[in-house]
Amino acid sequence: MGGPERVARHVEAGRLPVRERIDRMLDPGSFRETGSLASKVQYDEDGKIKSFTPSNFVTGRGTIEGRPVVIGCDDFTVRGGASDGAIGNKMGWSEKTARELRIPVVRLVDGTGGGGSVKTTSAMMRSYVPANPDWDVSVALLSEVPVVGAALGPVAGLGAARVAASHFSVMVRETSQLFVAGPPVVYRAFGRQVEKQELGGSHIHAHGSGAVDNEVDSEEEAFEAIRRFLSYLPTSVYEAPPRLTPEDDPERREEALLSIVPRDRRKVYDIREILALVLDRASFFEIGRYFGRPLVTGLARMDGIALGVMANDPYFAAGSIDAAAAEKMTRFVDICDTFGLPVVNFVDNPGFLIGIEAEKLGTIRKGVRALSAVYQATVPWCSIIVRKAFGVAGAGHSNHTRSSPRYAWPSGEWGSLPIEGGVEAAFKRQLQAAPDPDALRRELEEKLSALRDPLLTAEAFGVEEIIDPRETRPLLVEFARRAAEIVASEPRGPKARGLRP
Repeated sequence: MGGPERVARHVEAGRLPVRERIDRMLDPGSFRETGSLASKVQYDEDGKIKSFTPSNFVTGRGTIEGRPVVIGCDDFTVRGGASDGAIGNKMGWSEKTARELRIPVVRLVDGTGGGGSVKTTSAMMRSYVPANPDWDVSVALLSEVPVVGAALGPVAGLGAARVAASHFSVMVRETSQLFVAGPPVVYRAFGRQVEKQELGGSHIHAHGSGAVDNEVDSEEEAFEAIRRFLSYLPTSVYEAPPRLTPEDDPERREEALLSIVPRDRRKVYDIREILALVLDRASFFEIGRYFGRPLVTGLARMDGIALGVMANDPYFAAGSIDAAAAEKMTRFVDICDTFGLPVVNFVDNPGFLIGIEAEKLGTIRKGVRALSAVYQATVPWCSIIVRKAFGVAGAGHSNHTRSSPRYAWPSGEWGSLPIEGGVEAAFKRQLQAAPDPDALRRELEEKLSALRDPLLTAEAFGVEEIIDPRETRPLLVEFARRAAEIVASEPRGPKARGLRP
């Protein structure tokens, strides 16, 4: 690597050396390195080596839980991971190999991730028009094999792009940062001194921007998150998702489901408790918990079958889809559709978030893209209407042109608008002319509230079935089993499925 002194400084900063990262990421003894001799070597007059600097990009093949992967890792101790410390095009080789062999690619990024350095310009004695190396391959990978990225240190430029251009990404709290350009460049551009953590810490990207999915406390947790994410996905789009031997009772009926949703419509409940009671025990792997918080997304299993899960969280904006949640939905649905993961949607959606700030953030434009993702998806889909389904966003709980299974709980309610806001809009003139507008408003709301009864909708076959909440798991197991058979029988591959990068 970069020598004992630089490696020691690296470890002192709380970061593992690159080869130790590889050992902890992969199955023991499975790593087969490629390009181990790639280096910058200087020879004396007798042809003997007088200096040797290894490449700062380490790559090869290995396995995770017995399944093959390509792994590409930056060595920050050699030129900070910059491109002028790389030898040849090892990074490009790793990405092309993952595509050719149709196996996942794991990027452990630390530094600029093969990006530029002004030292390159100095060495070349000229500048150059920039091009992102093998970016066409990186784009193609997203529609063909699982791609994961971990920011394990200060990651800038192309390194940041490599982390973001993935299906799942993770940062380590305090020890990793991600930015387009680091503090020195920011200072020269704006005259403002900023610290790395202030500029691009995990609190910014995992909690705010959504550029990174998950935040963890250690590199070991990052490796475990990557292993877990990959366990739900197929090796490539040319294969069906893996199925584990089920360890949970498929007929399990939880009494607690009867009382989780409060009778008071204004009270919240814990959607994750519902997921824990319905899905295979301890199988839910949440993605992007702190971004787009009105929407919960993650991977899980039903009877050992991998699937994607979405759910509205009433603790945040009552589950309304805001701009961030819409972006989160778009990306998640596209990933599920790419890799043949059936989707289960637990619906408590009062609509798109409203108000001045929501309008400024372009909620409707981002929401339309999310609805498009739902309608473009071809994987099997099942919706459980837990409570609300209102408006354009509520209508997007599934593609209505498909006969996808849909079940409603007795707590379900739906419509173009919630009655309270709808009365204000529909009877505006009468309310303004009434001697007692508040009394008239209450009268109208009470009259219309009786029409909220979901049984009235079921009588008109406006919803297919209202179920005992305890039946949710057995019904979803039935759905998952048939969905897995459908996915397995379909032609595999990006062209056959019409996938988008």
